[in-house]
Amino acid sequence: MNNLRPSRVTIREVGPRDGFQNEPETVPTDDKIRLINSLGRAGFKRIEIASFVRPDVIPQLADGVEVLRRIDVPSDVAKMVLIPNSKGLDNALVVRDLFDEAAIFVSASETHNKKNVNRTVAESMADNEVMARRITSEGLTCAAVIATSFGCPYEGHVELGRVLDLAERFAAAGATEIGFGDTTGMANPAYVSDFFTAALDRLKGVEVTAHFHNTRGQGLANAFAALEVGCASFESSFGELGGCPVPAGSTGNIATEDLVSMFHEMGVETGLSLAGVIESAREAQAVLGRKLTSHSITAGPVEWNSTLV
Repeated sequence: MNNLRPSRVTIREVGPRDGFQNEPETVPTDDKIRLINSLGRAGFKRIEIASFVRPDVIPQLADGVEVLRRIDVPSDVAKMVLIPNSKGLDNALVVRDLFDEAAIFVSASETHNKKNVNRTVAESMADNEVMARRITSEGLTCAAVIATSFGCPYEGHVELGRVLDLAERFAAAGATEIGFGDTTGMANPAYVSDFFTAALDRLKGVEVTAHFHNTRGQGLANAFAALEVGCASFESSFGELGGCPVPAGSTGNIATEDLVSMFHEMGVETGLSLAGVIESAREAQAVLGRKLTSHSITAGPVEWNSTLV
C-alpha cells in the first residue's frame, strides 16, 4: 500500500447547497429537508446546507434559514453555510445558533472572480480576511474555498504559487480548512498529484480539502491522485449534482456515492453507509424528475459473491 495513502478520509456532502443551487426548477423546501435528513442517516458528519447569497441572485437557496431550522440530523453533524461577503455574514450571524461552519471563498483567477462575484481578487480577499476573523471570534469553524485552483476557463493555467499564497492568507486570517476547487473540471491526475504534494507540504496544520468536478470525466481519477499523496479530506455531491454558473457547460461535482464506492473498494474508511448514500441520491433523482449521472445510482454497490458463474 502507498505509505502516503490515508486509511480513513472525511467527506463533506455539498449537494444541498452546491448541488441544488444549479437546478433550474425550484426544489420544494420539504423535499430539501427530507433529503438532508436522509444524508444525516447515511452517516455524514459534515453537510453544506445553505448559502447567505442574496435571494434574487440565487432564488433556489432563498429558503436556507427555514431549511436550517427544520432539518433533523444527528447532533454531531457539522452544518456548513456559504458566506459571500460581509453583508451575508451579518445576515448569517443573526441565526448563528443554526450552523457550525462558515465557508468563505475567492477565485484564483481574476476573470472568474470578477464574473462570479463582480470583485477583483484583492477586493474579495480584503473582505475575506475581515470575515475570517469575525467568524472565528464567534466560535465558528472558518473554512476557505479557492475556486479555479487548477485552471481557469478564461485565463487558462493558474500558477500554483498564486493559489497557495491565497491559501496562506486565509490560514493567517483564521481559516482552519482550505478547499481547492476544480471549478470547471480542468484538473488532471498528474497535476493534482503535484498540486496536493505542494499544498500539504506548505499548509502544515491546516485541513486541506479536495473538491473536484466531473466536467470532463476525470473527477474520480483526480480524487484518487489526491488521496495517493496524502489528502484525507474531500467534498462531493450526491447524484453528481452541481456545477458552476460561469461559464456554461460546467457540470456537476463528483458523485458522492461513486467516491465512497471507490474508497471502500480500496479499503479506505469513510464512516458512511454506501447503501444509505445511494438511497439518498435515488431519492434526489425522484424529486428532480430526471436521471442523474452518477454510476452507483444505476449499478448499486459492488457485490462480491463466492459463487463462480
